[in-house]
Formats: sequence, C-alpha cells, structure tokens
Amino acid sequence: MVTLSVSTSPLSTAEVDVVAVGAFAPPQPTPDGDGDTPRVTGTGRAVELAADADDVADAMALDLEGELRAMGFDGSVGAIAKVPTRRSVRASVIVVVGLGDRARADTATLRTAAASVANACERSTRVATGLHTVLDVEAERAAQAVGEGLLLGSYRFTNYRSDPAAFDLEEVVLHARPEAESAVRRGVEVAQVVAGATNLARDLVNLPPQDKRPPAFADRVVAMFEGLDVTATVLDEDALRDGGYGGILGVGQGSSAPPRLVELRYAPRGAERHVALVGKGITFDSGGLSLKPSVSMETMKSDMAGAAAVCATLRAVAELGLPVAVTAVLAVAENLPSGTATRVSDVLTMKDGTTVEVINTDAEGRLVLGDGLVHARELGPDVIIDVATLTGAAVVALGDRMSVVIANDDGFAAQLVAAGRRSGEPLWPLPLAKDEYGQRVEGHIADLRNTGGRPAGAIFGALFLHRFVGDEIAWAHLDIAGPAWAAEPWGVFGKGATGVPTRTLTEWIRRFAEPPTADTIQPHDLPTPPSHAPV
Repeated sequence: MVTLSVSTSPLSTAEVDVVAVGAFAPPQPTPDGDGDTPRVTGTGRAVELAADADDVADAMALDLEGELRAMGFDGSVGAIAKVPTRRSVRASVIVVVGLGDRARADTATLRTAAASVANACERSTRVATGLHTVLDVEAERAAQAVGEGLLLGSYRFTNYRSDPAAFDLEEVVLHARPEAESAVRRGVEVAQVVAGATNLARDLVNLPPQDKRPPAFADRVVAMFEGLDVTATVLDEDALRDGGYGGILGVGQGSSAPPRLVELRYAPRGAERHVALVGKGITFDSGGLSLKPSVSMETMKSDMAGAAAVCATLRAVAELGLPVAVTAVLAVAENLPSGTATRVSDVLTMKDGTTVEVINTDAEGRLVLGDGLVHARELGPDVIIDVATLTGAAVVALGDRMSVVIANDDGFAAQLVAAGRRSGEPLWPLPLAKDEYGQRVEGHIADLRNTGGRPAGAIFGALFLHRFVGDEIAWAHLDIAGPAWAAEPWGVFGKGATGVPTRTLTEWIRRFAEPPTADTIQPHDLPTPPSHAPV
C-alpha cells in the first residue's frame, strides 16, 4: 500500500516526481455582468487556482491559469490536467486536480480529488501535495480525507493476474504549515488505519469464491488479527449444531464446505461501552434451490461484504486503540443447491428457539444473521449493528451508491447517517414500520417466514431481523446491497469491492468512544420509539 508522510517544507521545493495541486471550477458569471466574477478572453473562462496551486505557480513563474485554459480544463471534481514544469521546480510534472464549485467543496470533495490524483500518478514513485490546505476545514479532518482518498484511489487487486499492470506509486508527502503539522500527522495516521482496513475488506470481497469457502474464510479472518489485542473464537459445524444455530446450519447444509461462526473480540482495559457488529458472510450465493439466474450470480462472491466490513472495522478500532469494547460476529456460510440443501417450505429452528418457514432459499442472509444477532445479544452489548448485502429492494429504492439504515431508535439512525456523510459513504433511513408491516413476518406453520413478497422488501428484511433483537437494546440494520460493489468506477472507487461501510462504522465508533453528551447514545438508556416512528 502507498505510504503517507508529512513535511513542513514549501510545496514548491519538494524532491518528488510530481506535485499535485487543486483548482476550482470557474465561477458562474452574474446575469448582469456585475460583481467579482472573473472575465477572460480566449477559449473559455479561467479556473480559480487553490492556494497550493498559486504558491507553486509563483515559484515557477508560470501562468498556470492560462495553461489550464488553453487545455480546456474545467475544474470539475476529480478532473486532471498535467502541466510539465520544465524543471522550474524540482518535480517534473504538476498534476492539477479539479475541486468543483468552491462554495460546495467539502471533505468529500478532497477525498474524491485525492483519489483522482492517485490514479493519475500511478507511474510516478513519489508525489507531494497540499490539497489538505485548500479549504477552510479543520486540519486533521482535511488531512484524513486527503489521505483516505489517496489510499483508496491507489487500491489495486491484482492477485490473480499473471502479468499485472505496473503501479509505481510508493509515497505521497502532505506538505503542512508548521503550526498545523501535528494535526496533519494525526489525520494521516487515522487515514492509514481506516483506509488500510477498508482496502483489507475490499481484498476479502474481491477474492474468488473458491478461495474463501467458509472454513478457509474463517481461517483467513483469524489470521488478520495476529499481533493485535483481539481474541478470536470459531464455531465449526459441530459447535453450531450443539449451540442450536439452525439458521446458519440450514443455509450452509447444501454445500460440501460447512458453515462457520467467527467471533472477534476487542476489549481494552477500562472500556465502559460495548458495541457488537454482526456481518452477513455468504461466501457465495447461488440462491440455493431457489436458484438465481446465472447473470445474477456474477457478483455473488460479494455476498459476504457485510462480514468483511465488520471485521475490517474491528481491525481499525484495535489499531487505533479506541477505548471501547467491540465484538464482531461473522455468520459465514455458502448457499448452494444439492441433495442436502434446505428445501422451500422447510422449517428451521433458530438459536433462540424461534421457528422459521423457508419460503425462498434465496432469502438466506436474514437466516444466518438471525443466529448471529442472537449470539451478539447474549454478549450483553450496549449497541448492535448488523451489516448485510440483504435485499435487491434496497438497490431499487436507493440505487448502488447509498445504503439503507433501519433502526429501533431515531437518534441512533441519525448518528449513523451523519457518520456516513462525514465518511463519504451515504446512508438513507427507512422506517421499521412494525405496526404497518410487522404482521407480514408471521409464518403460516411456524413462528416466522423468511420472505413477505416484493413490496417493502428492505423493510421486511429489517422486521425479520428485529425479531431477534427487540427494543431493549439499541439496534441498527445497514443494507449495503447497492454500494458494496461498484459495477463501474465512481468516487474514490475503481470497479469491484468498495469496503462500505467500514469507514462509517469506524467514524461512528470513534465518536461513541468519547465521553457521552446530550446528543450521543447513552448505554442502557435508550428511548423505545413507537413502532411507527419515522427515522
């Protein structure tokens, strides 16, 4: 992975291959021609150089605005222009990245712009930048956003290529003012950890299914925590049978590779708060006997993205040394058809004794998560969050760039939405709607059924899961079916796994670890909203 470092020397003196600077899109002219809007003649309106670009242009005695205008550079977010320095500074090339409209630019803009820089500089070894200085944003937050963008944008998964394309970028130096150095260093350190964990989740999701069947996946996850203050427990098929984990066993019984439940626990001394994260870990989903069409299976190696995200989050929390206990529960199985597979209309008995009529074997994620939620609940945490690529309905509702959040507490949902906004991983709340739709979860010959038809599919999935948690504990369900996988490059991501919502969960836990205030969730002191309360 690319390393990040910090320097307090002037950006124009950096001994690197490339200097990366920012430029804002041209301001829109005022209708009557008055005001301060720049007017230029020639091929177009001038972009507005950010402060870091101004400094470098002055050192080069270069009309950088004129160069960019001649190139037709529009300054849109992530747009790239390369300007040779002709050795007027030590770097041979200036990379100018667009920051869009100055009035709308924020840390998400910095993150996206930095990812574009990483992509543009993949044939360079060392790059210097001052992008974190161009907005009126707290230095640590800005440095973290730029650092994350650089590391996420430089991600490549080439493990299975016989001749992978060269990627030469090794180091990016963030140049800071001396008075901001310590804040920038803190931001860079957090970025290395959080983006590193996110890229680890992307690795797990991008692995082909033959190399992450449940027993192998469990072993791989446990190995990720060697050297960290994390204890790991793996329940094999015998332990699952003895413990009554009928949902996980029922989903996994069609595969020759038996299921696993992985518990990872980080419990620093003195921690007064405990968060449980539960991840859906279907390492490949064929749909079982309710077989998916072949085209729908093409990305089903990503059906364990929830498990990947929660274990990556735990790694980030442990590496940051946050003073809060976190347990990750990974419910891992492979959903395949065979002579031993669960049949449509079979009844499974879950870990807490609830019986479930299986109406559709392709609605398997909620079955493994139900057992995982019971396991997590029995650990006595203050908060439970489950993460899953659960429903196509979430994609229909919000597309492939936003996750659904459904919670049993309005304030909790709002906190997660805010954490997602800060992290660049947007979530949107849907209601739990127990009064309106709760009866649809009821089974015909068993306590529950695992599907309720097409309408309100994302809500139905959450209602099913809620039955294994209740209202006595703060709980949120994140349906990441859309953004867990990028069908085409967007934002900071290339095609493939995104690692969503690792950064959101880490950001929320960082704030949860702080001393409680009036606007934070209080352990064991959560209001129980009415079932119809909007979130």
